[in-house]
Amino acid sequence: MSEVKKIATRDSYGNALTALGKEHEDLVVLDADLAAATKTGIFKKEFPERHIDCGIAEANMIGIAAGLASCGKVPFCSSFAMFAAGRTFEQIRNSVGYPHLNVKIGATHAGISVGEDGATHQCNEDIALMRTIPGMTIINPSDDVEAKAAVKAAYEMEGPVYLRFGRLAVPVINDTPDYKFEIGKGVVLKEGTDLTIIATGLEVNESLEAAKMLEADGISVQVINMHTIKPLDEELVVQAAAKTGKVVTVEEHSIIGGLGSAVAEVLAEKQPAKLLRIGVEDRFGESGPAVKLLEKYELDASGIYKKVKAFL
Repeated sequence: MSEVKKIATRDSYGNALTALGKEHEDLVVLDADLAAATKTGIFKKEFPERHIDCGIAEANMIGIAAGLASCGKVPFCSSFAMFAAGRTFEQIRNSVGYPHLNVKIGATHAGISVGEDGATHQCNEDIALMRTIPGMTIINPSDDVEAKAAVKAAYEMEGPVYLRFGRLAVPVINDTPDYKFEIGKGVVLKEGTDLTIIATGLEVNESLEAAKMLEADGISVQVINMHTIKPLDEELVVQAAAKTGKVVTVEEHSIIGGLGSAVAEVLAEKQPAKLLRIGVEDRFGESGPAVKLLEKYELDASGIYKKVKAFL
């Protein structure tokens, strides 16, 4: 059996920006002294005149992007999620969200899979922060194919977008002829009748693997890839809950304020069902190899399998 291709979605981000830059002269890229890490350096090499290094001044970077957007450019701002969402929240809210400017935020190194950089850099709160900003679109792609599609879709839509990318190389699972990306529309990857798993980001692949383990125990599992957290595909969530009666959300993010919270809100209002939220509990991350951290925090396939079994 051939080895599964693995690509970090931050690499996909850099490559997608470069491809789009060849087609659209209004696309500009800003970074905060992290072009090598966020992979915007790929774009910089190709289009140095359309790349702006703002230095370690993330809040100022957002302000510059807002100005560029008001002049008709389509700016993509890039930094680690901890800084792109955390350090710049007020600037994003007031300078981008309030006037609803066409600024795109490419946040890399999200979640505990940042690994050895530790708790200060492992942002598990960014989706929660961005969800509170009116009009903000939030996309958390699951692999290379989806990440590239998300960047293109973000460019094509009008308004602010928060794109979440990872450092860890993850399996490519969407390289199929029938794959279609649409903002705000979840994707049913596997049908099932006993339970629905709604996953996002790198947890989509882990959830698919966990579903195989559960199937071996005679449990029929539906798996949904919820790449867009906001606007959430409420119709699909309601349909899934009505069909299986039990829902599990899986995210590499705090269970507070992220995908789990978004799904819980929909179920409480529109389709009551038993719900289990799998993610980072009310705690910080820690330093260590990314794969080992996913195991420790029970966000790998085995951890998901065990938690779902206990839930059932």
